[in-house]
Amino acid sequence: MDWISSQLSKVATWTVLAAAMISAGNAFVRYGLDYSSNAWLEIQWYLFAATVMMGAPFVLYMNEHVRVDIVYGKLRGNKQVYVDIAGLALFLLPAMGLIAYLSWPFFLRGFLSGEMSGNSGGLIRWPALLLLPVGFGLMFLQGVSEIVKRVAHLRGIYQMNTHYEKPVQ
Repeated sequence: MDWISSQLSKVATWTVLAAAMISAGNAFVRYGLDYSSNAWLEIQWYLFAATVMMGAPFVLYMNEHVRVDIVYGKLRGNKQVYVDIAGLALFLLPAMGLIAYLSWPFFLRGFLSGEMSGNSGGLIRWPALLLLPVGFGLMFLQGVSEIVKRVAHLRGIYQMNTHYEKPVQ
């Protein structure tokens, strides 16, 4: 899963570039040539969604996600590992699993109906809707990977960095 997250982070990086280029091109065409299309605006939203949903598992893998650090930062030894395991198992996995599960029918309805944007010249919606169950499913799987690594660390099988921030490869 770590490898998949790393590869998808590269895709997410390219979606940022693509969104920036489309945004610049759209601005030039809109203000320079007095032409506009809602499709260009919507593709930027789709690319932003891809950036977030494909990049989030890598952020979790790199242990760069947002956490309340008031207590966590003061913990020493394996206490941070136990807090991570509890947080991943009690909060991340149930939330990601539930959202992935609930978003699948949402995507399926949009796909089967051929749902289109309500905007003139808008795009089909199913590619953006697909990012929901896929992205949250990937976060769920990365969460499982993180739990496995932390349990392995506690058992002395997997070595984490000394500051317990990023895994040692």
